Amino acid sequence: MNIEFLEKTNVIPNPAFGDRALSELDSWKKRALINGDQASSFIMEMSEKPRARALLLSIFGNSQFLTQSLRQEPGILQSAAINGLNETALKIVSSLSQDDFWRQNSEKVSEKLRIAKRQFSLLVAIADISGAWDLDKIVTTLSDFADKTIDCSLSHLLYQAFLCGNCPEPKGVNPTQNSGISILGMGKLGARELNYSSDIDLIVLFDENRVEWKSSSSLQHDLHRLTRDLIGLLSARTKNGYVFRTDLRLRPDAGTTPLAISTTAAERYYENLGQNWERAAMIKARPSAGDIELAKSMLETLEPFIWRKNLDFSAIQDIHSIKRQINAHKGHHKITVAGHNIKVGRGGIREIEFYAQTQQLIWGGRDESLRKRGTCESLKNLAKAGRTDRDAADSLVSAYYFLRHLEHRLQMVADEQTHTVPQGIDKIQHIAIFSGFNSTEAFTSRLTNHLESVEIHYAKLFEDSPSLGKQTGNLVFTGTEDDPDTIETLKTMGFSDGSPIAATIRGWHHGRVRSTRSTRARELLTELMPQLLASLCETIDPDSAFFHFNNFITNLPSGIQLFSLFHANPNLLKLLAEVMGSAPSLAENLSRHPELLDGLLTGDFYTTFPNKPQLDSHLNLNLKKAKDYEDILDITRRWAHETQFQVGMQLLRGILNGYSSGIALTNIAETVLNGLLPCVEESFSEQHGKIAGGGLGIVAMGKLGGKELTFLSDLDLIFIYKSPDGIDAKSSGPKPLLASQYFARLSNRVVSALTALTSEGRLYDIDTRLRPSGNSGPIASEISGFRTYFHKEAWTWEHMALTRARFVAGPKDLGSEITCIINKILKSKRNPNQLLKDVAEMRLKINTERGTQNRWKLQHVRGGLLDIEFITQYLQLRHASEFPEILSTDTTSVLKNLTKAGLISGVVGENLEKSGKYFKNFQALLRLTVGMNRDPRNYPKALRNRLINQETNTKSFSSVETTLKETQNNIYEQYYKNIIDIPAKK
Repeated sequence: MNIEFLEKTNVIPNPAFGDRALSELDSWKKRALINGDQASSFIMEMSEKPRARALLLSIFGNSQFLTQSLRQEPGILQSAAINGLNETALKIVSSLSQDDFWRQNSEKVSEKLRIAKRQFSLLVAIADISGAWDLDKIVTTLSDFADKTIDCSLSHLLYQAFLCGNCPEPKGVNPTQNSGISILGMGKLGARELNYSSDIDLIVLFDENRVEWKSSSSLQHDLHRLTRDLIGLLSARTKNGYVFRTDLRLRPDAGTTPLAISTTAAERYYENLGQNWERAAMIKARPSAGDIELAKSMLETLEPFIWRKNLDFSAIQDIHSIKRQINAHKGHHKITVAGHNIKVGRGGIREIEFYAQTQQLIWGGRDESLRKRGTCESLKNLAKAGRTDRDAADSLVSAYYFLRHLEHRLQMVADEQTHTVPQGIDKIQHIAIFSGFNSTEAFTSRLTNHLESVEIHYAKLFEDSPSLGKQTGNLVFTGTEDDPDTIETLKTMGFSDGSPIAATIRGWHHGRVRSTRSTRARELLTELMPQLLASLCETIDPDSAFFHFNNFITNLPSGIQLFSLFHANPNLLKLLAEVMGSAPSLAENLSRHPELLDGLLTGDFYTTFPNKPQLDSHLNLNLKKAKDYEDILDITRRWAHETQFQVGMQLLRGILNGYSSGIALTNIAETVLNGLLPCVEESFSEQHGKIAGGGLGIVAMGKLGGKELTFLSDLDLIFIYKSPDGIDAKSSGPKPLLASQYFARLSNRVVSALTALTSEGRLYDIDTRLRPSGNSGPIASEISGFRTYFHKEAWTWEHMALTRARFVAGPKDLGSEITCIINKILKSKRNPNQLLKDVAEMRLKINTERGTQNRWKLQHVRGGLLDIEFITQYLQLRHASEFPEILSTDTTSVLKNLTKAGLISGVVGENLEKSGKYFKNFQALLRLTVGMNRDPRNYPKALRNRLINQETNTKSFSSVETTLKETQNNIYEQYYKNIIDIPAKK
């Protein structure tokens, strides 16, 4: 027996599990005696020779996968021993080269491919473990075998397409040669550096002018399906295993393109949208299978894209950012071996590859000797050309060989595509022994030294480049898949799930939104990314903030100017992030209308907010530009959103307080009502004419009536009309209506104009339930009926609501009449005892239905805004008959009036007034920022600071909560003891 490859002096790893190895060897001998097959008997005979026995024990005692493979394919070891490793490899490959191979049915082809892969993997493992082949031989042999399996698979699929009548019959030894379909090997396959359990990265290209194809649909569609079948033929797991896991995500814009790309489309993509990381990836691109000449031609065409002779500063900075997205520690932090990913972790294989590729991108355009696919060859050439320190290159090459050797050992254990050193002392000891070390300490020391060396050289490579920000971990958004450390970094920063965040950012870099389609925009975005993400994570809801920011840049027509501005003015980026994450309603407006940002840039949003007459004038000027009714609705919405955005920004920045913002938002709503009502009436009259002498008035109730609107407020409205000729009068239009029908439909048309969702969004939600008889009554009330209802039928709570009723839109004479009626109703003399009892019962009923112990639910908590409103409404209804001057729709004014009239003491009035403003300031800010969320544990730091700064005497959030509790307790004490509850029981 001549076991040539075992006669070398290389050290064969000891078995980590010696007992298991001996037991398996004993079982092998027993099976050989029972089965009597030649290969098993041969191996039994081999086990008597020391080095052959050492090899078998190493396999049996280190890898159950290889043990199983050897059971299935004992003839491979026999062939290697008799014919040699190289001859056995050629024999396996030649079994796939015969033309009758790819002409067989798909099931047979699939089976033979998988058996060949199993045999080849076992052969390579034997060559590796025995030390017969060095790393270069192993990775090139694996890569060449992968090329062959891909080409055979494509040949078979083309033959199947011929049987279906789609293409001419494949002929010759290599039927894919002039097919017009080529496959580029990328990554490790392209560099001929494939690892033991690697997947293969491919790009499938076709030339429409060279592919002979007949299709019932389209060439693109059919070749997409053919590529999908190719992936299945190579990747699908069957009882015989798999061939290669296949990845096509390195193709141009993989998230949106078909699996097979035309050469024309690929050229267009790389010319217009190709990124520097894709240039780095294309360094390794190699014709792997299919039409090799087409692939070579394509790579020649892409040379100007990959190798640029002249690079401007921004392009170099972007290349540097490929490295700087990885958080290099410069060796200041100890690397933990257990659980370390030797591929993408600190000091790992990827850092060595990036080291070479980034330097190649910078210098390779002017020096063709640097245009090498292989990592080690590239490092050596960079050193030779003086572009890299020779000692650094030697150190990186040494680390590369060590890490790739360890990578193979990790993957041989169970044929898994893993790059992670296992957790646990026993498992690390296993890998150490399998890697040829006598002790775990020696293994971990060697590994740590290499990782730290790589890390130091990698960090020094661009040490003069500015940092991408105060990042605490990787922020890598190049490539096509998630970087594990980046996902962890995003989670640590505050995002709930980093994977969709990373995928979206990769989409930006692929130019899937208009604002990032230019190279310069993407380069700027790379620089901004750490700061942007950090700013978004300082907001109330980072996930929501990112969602809104994505919508924002999606709607931007261009990104260069804005991204440059952010780069020059980081505070503006922080402000934008604050809006996106801290003010949902403002973020929605800004996302839909990026032009609103102009106000932030010019500073106009921070000037004194316009008063009511100025707002009326602004809207009227805009409405004069309207071409039709639909245009009126859109213009009104656009104007309202712009002005509301200005209020929100001033509230967010502390220029307006909650009380002032309520007045500002109320003025905007009134301006909208006064601007739309005439337009709606004019449009309505085109069909139905007008009611002679009639008119429709709008009465504001609730927060609109009290001038206390917030960003979540709907509009409480009552519609009141007057028809001099009675409700049976008819309108004058081509489709006349009775007055009651006319004004009801007109009112509904007004509601629709306010609530309809157009391309510019929605204006307001409308609530008309405070009208006479509520939802059961007509939407529009005739003025005399309104008077009668409130004089004779209305409940006490309806009179309380009427204290905030205020005429806001419609004919002035009608407004005066409505105001007079409301005042007369409110000044009516009432039974004070019954009134007090009704008010107390109503408040208790509301508390039963909507009561809360949450102090931050400022409206309904006892001692909150509702108690203050009930106090003022009760006192107005009780005393307005004698003191009509106390009436006002504004709670603050009522309290002043009550104090002035002597109906409450100055101390009580001042306390109620101050507390009301205190609550309103908080409520306005909370509704703008966290919406209806009232869990203080979810309030972010920025909001907590704003709440602290609302009051000059508080220095911590806990003191804010204490003050809030004390204020509410004081209010409730006044309500309960002195004004309503206990007095109602007497």
